[in-house]
Amino acid sequence: MDGVPCIRGLRIPVATVVGMVAEGMSPADIILDFPDLEAPDIREALMFAAETVRERDNRAGCMKFLVDNSISH
Repeated sequence: MDGVPCIRGLRIPVATVVGMVAEGMSPADIILDFPDLEAPDIREALMFAAETVRERDNRAGCMKFLVDNSISH
């Protein structure tokens, strides 16, 4: 899927599942829409999304530190 993170090779994007959770869908409802999914897949999608955000925030913090240090010297 052109590098889009997917669940277990099912061609179901992580972002799709995370979006469904954000919209308030229960795991059972998500699984009804995607019968190949299992409850642990939904948890893994959320954990993947959280880690991705943490990594992005860490990179942004490192860049800010580098920029701030270069300006203050």
